[in-house]
Amino acid sequence: MAGEVEFKGKGQALRLAIQQELGGGPLSIFGAAAQKHDLSIREVTAGVLTKLAEEFPDIEFRQRTSLSKKEINEKLRSFDLRLGQALFVKSACIRPDGAITEVLDRNGKWRVILVGESKHQGNDVEKILAGVMQGKDKDQDFMAAGNAIERMHKNVLELRNYMIDEKHFPYVVFLQGSNFATESFDVPRPDGRVVRVVYDSGMLNRIDRVTASSHSRDINNNYCENIIVKAGDFDHMLQIASLYCQAASWKAGEMAEVMLDVARTSLKVIADDLYASRV
Repeated sequence: MAGEVEFKGKGQALRLAIQQELGGGPLSIFGAAAQKHDLSIREVTAGVLTKLAEEFPDIEFRQRTSLSKKEINEKLRSFDLRLGQALFVKSACIRPDGAITEVLDRNGKWRVILVGESKHQGNDVEKILAGVMQGKDKDQDFMAAGNAIERMHKNVLELRNYMIDEKHFPYVVFLQGSNFATESFDVPRPDGRVVRVVYDSGMLNRIDRVTASSHSRDINNNYCENIIVKAGDFDHMLQIASLYCQAASWKAGEMAEVMLDVARTSLKVIADDLYASRV
């Protein structure tokens, strides 16, 4: 699917537009396609969008591929002129790989209800199964985990800036690969030797590197609805990213179910702003 494709509309018209663009494939996401690993998260979110359009035919949805730093800064400045001032590259933006899904509220304002990302880090299982040794001298079963996944924090922080006035935070990240294992397991090499992947190995596991985005809440839960925490004399509203981690690749249906749940939570939180007549 082309990275710049954007969808807008409601009900049947939106579903048909997506079907025409994608050739109908991902629209069977809740059927046979649900078990696939090879659908991109962008295709999965397009399928989720069609499901939302069917469930809420009177709501207008749109899905866009990027959010500009300029727009984020304008939102910040609307609350306090001290904010949203720094911008060096006019074209700067965030591009979550699962797109940004929004609804039009009764005041004509687009509201974010779902942002999804899917990241893979750690190919140790695949290498072991293939009999490939790793490391500088090609004598190790495992490769020390990298830090590329930490780049997701930027997108999370930028969306927090953009949604500073919202009571929900619908950011979902699916993390997969040996660096995100949540339990230990054995992997056989072609020569018959069995290698154990230890989930809490400091060399491999990188879950602790990403939970800053979730204030270290438990993984694999929907945290779309913000919480209020009292710290000293102040109440803080926390916007928490929902992090879903496992060693195996996430199936399309698994991602779709989670994202539908998050989107429905968003719609519940902002329901009062959706269903009255627009003014």
